Amino acid sequence: MKTVFINCSPKKRFCASAYFLSMQRLFTGGQTETEKLRTPADHERILEKLRGADAVVLCMPLYVDGVPSHVLRFLEEMEAFCRRNSLHLNVYCVANNGFIEGRQNEPMMQVLEHFCARAGLSWGGGVGIGGGVMLNVTRIMFVVNIGLLVLNSILSFTRDGNFFPAEAWISFAENAALLLFFNLGVLFYLIRMGGHIRRGTFSGKRYTRIMIPSFIFILFADIFFIIISLFEGGLFRGWLAKKPYEASRLSSQGTGKS
Repeated sequence: MKTVFINCSPKKRFCASAYFLSMQRLFTGGQTETEKLRTPADHERILEKLRGADAVVLCMPLYVDGVPSHVLRFLEEMEAFCRRNSLHLNVYCVANNGFIEGRQNEPMMQVLEHFCARAGLSWGGGVGIGGGVMLNVTRIMFVVNIGLLVLNSILSFTRDGNFFPAEAWISFAENAALLLFFNLGVLFYLIRMGGHIRRGTFSGKRYTRIMIPSFIFILFADIFFIIISLFEGGLFRGWLAKKPYEASRLSSQGTGKS
């Protein structure tokens, strides 16, 4: 069985889609191919990988309650390619969004279901994940915790010859358990869908989220996006960012400034 995994996030690195795709690939098994879809230049390479495949897993973020525009263009070409080559793939989806509720991904699932019906492909279902950005942060936190454990172990060894300091390992275990709990719903449904992908059966649509109360999620999400906004150039998403000369000149003319 051959499965093609397609990371459809437009981001170059550190995207939530790559995180969830790597987990789904781990739970699927068999022969796998992983591709990155960002621009039309990727279309031909990815479509050729679909030859001889049994299933394709599209992993993407929710954009304006739907499929990202660059993915829609790819789906148009994918439909024509599959028809020309008489491909009958099972199509699955792992969708994520920045909202707390995974069911927010339902419109995207419907788009892909209709796409499969139009293209003559088999809709296998998908997993919709809420709080995808925050869950992506948990993997970074896990790597940081590993680094802190190694550092504490080295310091303990140089200080008293003990490479396994109990306090550092207990702290690491507690943090790892907490991060695992946050991802529990995602892990359950990705493992479940991995079994359906292997068998080529219908998984259905399942929705999950980061395992924290909504009021805590909203608080941390607000803090996170304010910090990101400041890094992007100002509290109002770029009002204070440097602009090209031409854009600044036109803006000044429009407001009567010189």
